[in-house]
Amino acid sequence: MLGMRRKLRIETERLTLRPPMHSDFGPWTALRADSRDYLVPWEPTWAADHLSRKSFTNRVYWASRSIASGSAIPLFLIRREDNALVGALTLDNIRRGPAQCGTLGYWTGQPFARHGYMREAIQAMVHHAYEKLDLSRIEAACLPENVASRALLESSGFKYEGVAQSYLQINGRWRTHVLYSSLRMDRRGRTTVG
Repeated sequence: MLGMRRKLRIETERLTLRPPMHSDFGPWTALRADSRDYLVPWEPTWAADHLSRKSFTNRVYWASRSIASGSAIPLFLIRREDNALVGALTLDNIRRGPAQCGTLGYWTGQPFARHGYMREAIQAMVHHAYEKLDLSRIEAACLPENVASRALLESSGFKYEGVAQSYLQINGRWRTHVLYSSLRMDRRGRTTVG
């Protein structure tokens, strides 16, 4: 299992996307803590031990098991010029059979926001999902008022599909989300968001 986890690396122009490792604990905790106010409004409520070593260790083991089982691909975004942790991207809930689909989730630390890193990572993950995993569809959702996330998805080739009522608990409340998707063989053309 460890060999499989270590092999998975996706290189982009500025980033290395790779699974989390135990040695990432310090940078991950610092970035999440420093970006707390920036992240909390858009994420599920953080557990009391969210930033603990035990919680991070569980995250590393979950990532390894998920990659080995093919159920998810959780990757950290590492900026190559200085090995800084920029954020994370997960292709989760990978469904095989007739669906051939996965769900994309992501976060960027506040110091690295709006520098194009996540767009670069999303485009690389989408390519990986289509070319290496043979997926047909990638879904993503965000809060309607998260203008930056919506723009990121749209500029990454995702198209607006609709609204899901009470889709996820975010910051302690059930929240409606807007849904986006990227299709391997997309013939939908441009859509407008209403």
